Amino acid sequence: MEPGSGGLSLQAEKGMEIITSFTPLPIAGLDVRYNLLTDDGANHVAELLEEVQSLTYLNLMFNDIKADGAEVIAKALHRNRTLKYLRLTGNKIGNIGGMFFATMLQINSSLEKLDLGDCDLEMQSLIAIATVLIKNQSIKGINLNRPILKSEEEESTLHMSHMLQINSTLIELHMCKHDIKNLGMQQLCEALYVNTALRYLDVSCNRITRDAMKYLGELLKRNNVLEVIDLSSNRIEDEGSVYLTKALAFYNTSLKALSIVSNNITGKGLTAFSESMKTNSTLTNIYIWGNKLDSETCVAFSNLITSGRLKKDNTDVEPYEVDGCMYLAELSHGIKKHYYWTPTYGEIEGPSTNAGFAIVQSAKNL
Repeated sequence: MEPGSGGLSLQAEKGMEIITSFTPLPIAGLDVRYNLLTDDGANHVAELLEEVQSLTYLNLMFNDIKADGAEVIAKALHRNRTLKYLRLTGNKIGNIGGMFFATMLQINSSLEKLDLGDCDLEMQSLIAIATVLIKNQSIKGINLNRPILKSEEEESTLHMSHMLQINSTLIELHMCKHDIKNLGMQQLCEALYVNTALRYLDVSCNRITRDAMKYLGELLKRNNVLEVIDLSSNRIEDEGSVYLTKALAFYNTSLKALSIVSNNITGKGLTAFSESMKTNSTLTNIYIWGNKLDSETCVAFSNLITSGRLKKDNTDVEPYEVDGCMYLAELSHGIKKHYYWTPTYGEIEGPSTNAGFAIVQSAKNL
């Protein structure tokens, strides 16, 4: 069922009936997002996980499941050996629920993708998950967006950095709204000098500034694994852009997609990115909307697009001309435009709107 499609809203009782009806069927995927299963419905989800041995994908996002529901689902996954991808986005399972899933990750060896974004995780459960991922060899993608943090010390980021130094299987990590500052970004970059697996790093909507780009720029000179970086809604500005563009223009040969949306970058920094793409043939996707698009920027990106170096599907701007002056209009393209919702028409998982997932294929849809 697609959000906004006008489909049946599943209350707990109706949801239980429908979920139970699937039990004897050899289904591979079940999507009941944006309904109201609650903790009562979670009990039947747990039964489904125990009885249906063909289920590989389960989407429960925004179903008002709390800690009690998280407990029964996590315990069912102690025994389940078929589910590959579980999405619990937006269910307020809290710190207690997060701890249940940390325990589950110590036992389950088949789950590959876990989305706990917007679940109100707290520091204790974040640290527990990071600690478990040091030894877990099955998880390839994890989403820990928007936890509830009450400290300015960046402990969760430091623990994630330590995990990345050791873990050799995680290829996608989402840490949006983690209150990451320059020190935390420095720690992540230092960890990624050692890590040879991570391909998709999402640090959007944090407090990263231009100073941290020194560390990321140096990392990009040496790292040949990272393919997607999401820096949206930070504040790298022109000075930070210079650090990145130097690395992209002359050293990096692996990065394919970069989002710098809403980073207070002016024409100086944006044109530096356009120039770097003339010498860098690997970077195919770049997203710049929300910055200060002056006339020089409009001309530079118009030239990239009209020359074919930057395809329209691979960016979030489109050039147009008025009275001899070039401007850029916004397109609904991005790294993960359809993370929370999908349209009721057209291709819902197209690469232009979910470029990050299209590029990092093994973590598609997370």
